[in-house]
Amino acid sequence: MSPLARLRRAWLLRQLADPAFAFLLDPPPPQEWVAIDCETTGLNRRADEIIAIGAVRIVGQRILTSERLELLVRPDKGVSADSVRIHRLRERDVAQGLLLPDAMRQLLHFIGSRPLVGYYLEFDVAMLNRALRPLLGIGLPQPGIEVSALYYEHKFRQLLPYQQQGNADIDLRFATLMDDLGLPRRDAHDALNDAVMAALAFVKLRQLHGG
Repeated sequence: MSPLARLRRAWLLRQLADPAFAFLLDPPPPQEWVAIDCETTGLNRRADEIIAIGAVRIVGQRILTSERLELLVRPDKGVSADSVRIHRLRERDVAQGLLLPDAMRQLLHFIGSRPLVGYYLEFDVAMLNRALRPLLGIGLPQPGIEVSALYYEHKFRQLLPYQQQGNADIDLRFATLMDDLGLPRRDAHDALNDAVMAALAFVKLRQLHGG
């Protein structure tokens, strides 16, 4: 661990509300990641709620689907019809879900100190951090790896020099990305399916570039 990393860890440990979660700040297991996805009642990071979480571990080039996490979370408010049309989770489906703090504890123990992988991960992390700060005193400390950014870099390298001037117009839609990489698609807007697809894309892109 570099001196800067040690300083950051020491600072975060002082901010940590519950020392039982100090394991989140340990050095991550080598060549391990966790792909993650959340389904929510909407796209408002301040007002909407998490209703499902899917996560799967990645070790080297392997996706350990036997080591997965699939949680339903009971929201404080209702689930709108628009929301149901996207992820197909009805109010009665999540009514027996976990309370949010319990779901967060399970998720943290599943992730450990492993870096996170996801497709448009920033939104999921923002939603999780809103739920986690009352519990941890900090947001998720793990680094995040954005699959769409890896794919953009992969496609950008294939462009001719004159095409690399400015911002290249590259289709970053999940379905396009999966099809272009020759990967199987699962039903979208299912938290576990989306996490597994993000993991597949991450592993494939690492293979393509010798990672």
